Amino acid sequence: MHDLRKTGLEATRNVSVFLEGRPMSPILIILAAVVAIVGFVILIYNGLVMKRQRVNQAFADVDVQLKQRQNLIPNLVETVKGYAKHEQETFQQVIAARNAAQSASTPAEMSQAEGMLTGALGKLFALAEAYPDLKANQNFIQLQNELSTIEDKLAAARRFYNSAVQDYNTSREQFPGSVIAGMFNFESREFFDVGVEGREALSTPPEVKF
Repeated sequence: MHDLRKTGLEATRNVSVFLEGRPMSPILIILAAVVAIVGFVILIYNGLVMKRQRVNQAFADVDVQLKQRQNLIPNLVETVKGYAKHEQETFQQVIAARNAAQSASTPAEMSQAEGMLTGALGKLFALAEAYPDLKANQNFIQLQNELSTIEDKLAAARRFYNSAVQDYNTSREQFPGSVIAGMFNFESREFFDVGVEGREALSTPPEVKF
């Protein structure tokens, strides 16, 4: 990005040096204007590309954390089943929510599915209060700690993604970025958000008192 800006400025400077001390013909004036405009367009275009790539990378980081979270679910369910086999409805809700989360692809779909999964996990962890042996199970405790760690990383990744989206969307909506974005099909990006009610649930891991 810095090199491209430097190249554009050098091109403009070279034209100015070439024109210095010479009569300004209409052709040279047009040439200087074209060079300046092209350099300006390149500058804005590459800025949008850089910010779009930052959004893509941030989204990939969120996706990694979500997959790690989802991968814990089967072991967690099996551990709880060992102590509460008759709680089939809760297990089915967790598995169904996990499947929905795995099939989601857009930020809006993923955030909604993860909100449902968080709610289902809350019910699963609540079962521990009725089963003291489950609360003391080391595997259960370890899985909960792992989930809590992933939730913290997920919250950080989600904040970084939303910040990158805001920066990118603002750049493509403001003039003259809006003109370049329209010319080169820079589409707006979605925030990873489920609204006021779901935001707190997604950012806070389920709690179990041991």
